[in-house]
Amino acid sequence: MEVLESAIRLSTPLLFAALGGVLSERVGIVNIALEGMLLAGAFAAMAAASASGSPWLGIVAAAATGLALGLLHTYLVLSLRVDAIISGVGLNLLALGLTTFLLRSLYSGGVGVQVRGPAPWFPALHSVPLLGALLGADTPFVPLALLAIAGIWFVTYHTRPGLQLRAVGEAPRAARAAGVSVDRTRALWLAAAGALTGIGGAYLSLEAAGRFTENLSAGRGYLALAAVIFGRWHPIGAAVAVLFFGLGEAAEIKLQGASLFGGAIPSELLSALPYVLGLLALAGALGRTTPPAGIGQYD
Repeated sequence: MEVLESAIRLSTPLLFAALGGVLSERVGIVNIALEGMLLAGAFAAMAAASASGSPWLGIVAAAATGLALGLLHTYLVLSLRVDAIISGVGLNLLALGLTTFLLRSLYSGGVGVQVRGPAPWFPALHSVPLLGALLGADTPFVPLALLAIAGIWFVTYHTRPGLQLRAVGEAPRAARAAGVSVDRTRALWLAAAGALTGIGGAYLSLEAAGRFTENLSAGRGYLALAAVIFGRWHPIGAAVAVLFFGLGEAAEIKLQGASLFGGAIPSELLSALPYVLGLLALAGALGRTTPPAGIGQYD
């Protein structure tokens, strides 16, 4: 139970990013920029929370920053016809360079100030196994992530905007012929994806680390993208995949210093476990996956 609760907490930022990835690719745009959105959101959350004294304003700033990067990615891909992979890598490099520059310029020693996340919900349930974590007894980010899963699933599969989202991602030409504004639909959903991913970044700086450090996201955006593929572009499937990766990271922490066959398990091997799982998902070794048919169709 302790490992499962740890996995849930470790999965939370990945979950927000993976949901953003589901929306992005469901609407037909490859989004390698999840990593940069996480990183930029983490910095914005720390900066806004420390300046205002409110972690909730930090979360809003993180969401706005992710949203802006989502719109920029949309503009580069749809208006300037930049390859989506190149655009995503460029945005990741931009986020890494800009946050590093701002961190070293604005904060002494190149280390962000200490910040706190929002107050937990139902703190009296802290001692209740699993239920307390799910209801926010440790951090409200967890129940917010669960609400995001339910909300995105419902909107995607049970509303007209969700039908348009899936239509644009599967057959953009047919959707355009049916009167759907393909570019506008993509821009709106990619902005929502960026906002969600930015909130995941806020968790990293406000909760997980309590401050911002250089390259705080540390490849989590790529793991989130692997979870999208492993989860077959479905919000619930992506959430299960993220929890799977979180269990790998929790097991790594739990097994630090443990021995196997009389010898200590190398810490480097344990640290690499979640990323190995991500690579296997990307390579298709964990099952064949079929992406939305309209990915990459921009005409």
